Amino acid sequence: MKKSDISNISNAESVERAEESVRSSVQPSGKFGGKADRLFGADPAGLDESARGVAVLVIVGVAVGLLSGMFGIGGGTVIVPALVWLGLTQRNAAATSMLAIVPTSISGVISYATCGNVDWFAALLLFCGMFVGGQIGSWLLSRLPELVLRWIFVVFLVFVVVNQISFVPSRDQHIAMSALTGVCLVLLGVVIGILAGLLGIGGGALAVPALSMLFGASDLIARGTSLLAMFPNSITTSVANLKRRLVHVKAALIIGLVAAVTAPFGTWIAGAVSPRVGSILFACYLCVLLIRSLFVAVKATRSARASS
Repeated sequence: MKKSDISNISNAESVERAEESVRSSVQPSGKFGGKADRLFGADPAGLDESARGVAVLVIVGVAVGLLSGMFGIGGGTVIVPALVWLGLTQRNAAATSMLAIVPTSISGVISYATCGNVDWFAALLLFCGMFVGGQIGSWLLSRLPELVLRWIFVVFLVFVVVNQISFVPSRDQHIAMSALTGVCLVLLGVVIGILAGLLGIGGGALAVPALSMLFGASDLIARGTSLLAMFPNSITTSVANLKRRLVHVKAALIIGLVAAVTAPFGTWIAGAVSPRVGSILFACYLCVLLIRSLFVAVKATRSARASS
């Protein structure tokens, strides 16, 4: 055999091996296609997925479940900073938080509904507004700079802390429904939906005090109604975020499922303490988050100025 023939055969074998290598790299391995999930695409990069990182996600899920049950919130005020600390960007953390809120809110709603502390019609009107606002918030989330998102989060926390300190709800009041009340609930839902989609929160931190101060709901009804309204809104907003490939699905499922287990314990605590104690506890928790978020925002602003 000629040397040229041997060389051609060798080159052909090399090409064939290279093509096989490319085919194997793009073909899905396993039932769900390896690391890249067929439904949602690959998770965003940056998250610490070591044993330590997973342990942090579980701890966050426990805390979120308790806080969700106690205060009627989705837990985004805990989830977003934790995910940023673990390595996700503010944008991806906010989107991941919304998906984690889905199972959390379901568990909380069941706990409050069994005690009759949910206004179903008010929740429906809230959701109608939150659906529209959530799409706007999700659209803004994919376009606003990281630094702007951080400062919006700080301003939001300041607003909620002030409201928690200045107002103590009653435990024996209900929402008096009228045409004007219905319109205002829808408008409130739009505002909450925009903030929810933009900041990765369920919206309960705004909905609960608003339902008590503006619409006369008791603290428990405000929390149960808030959780019910944020459940479908978190689904619709998460679908939009998933389409934009912003969600870390694995992290969201770990946090959400753990939170769903612990949420009923938080609901029990909410009923055991007085409205005043509940407001003080919530305000203290938010103050801790505010200090940390303010520190991170200031640090990010200085870094941005230094690099410009």
